[in-house]
Amino acid sequence: MTPEQASLVQDSFRQVASIREKAAELFYARLFETDPTTPPLFLGRDMKEQGAKLMATLGMVVAGLKRPEEIVPAAQALARRHVGYGVSEAQYATVGAALLWTLRQGLGEGFTPEVEEAWTAAYTLLAGVMVEAAKAA
Repeated sequence: MTPEQASLVQDSFRQVASIREKAAELFYARLFETDPTTPPLFLGRDMKEQGAKLMATLGMVVAGLKRPEEIVPAAQALARRHVGYGVSEAQYATVGAALLWTLRQGLGEGFTPEVEEAWTAAYTLLAGVMVEAAKAA
C-alpha cells in the first residue's frame, strides 16, 4: 500500500464517516445477503451498537494506515477475538466484498477506480494480518 493510497482511503473514509450509521446498516445488510454463514455470528447482538463498533474500528485502522506498527497489533488482537466468535477464514473475503460495496454506495461518484484500488489494498493488507493471527491463535 502506497502513501498515496493511504491518503485516498483516509480522505474517502471522512466522507463515509459522516453517514456512519447508514454505512453500517448497508454493510451488514449486504454481508448477510451475500454470506448466509454470517448472520448466526450476530445472534442476540444489538446491531446498532455493532455498527458503531464497526465504524469505530474502521476509523482506528484508517487513521493508522501510515503507522502500521500501531494498527498491526490491534488487528492481530481483533483477529484472535474473532476466532472466539467463530469467524472463518473464508468470511474475510465476503466482509471485504461487502465493505467495497458499501463504500461504492456511500461515496457514489467519489468511489473512483483509484479509491477502489486503495481500499482493496488496505483491506487486503489488514485481512492478511488478521488471517495469519487467527491461524496462530
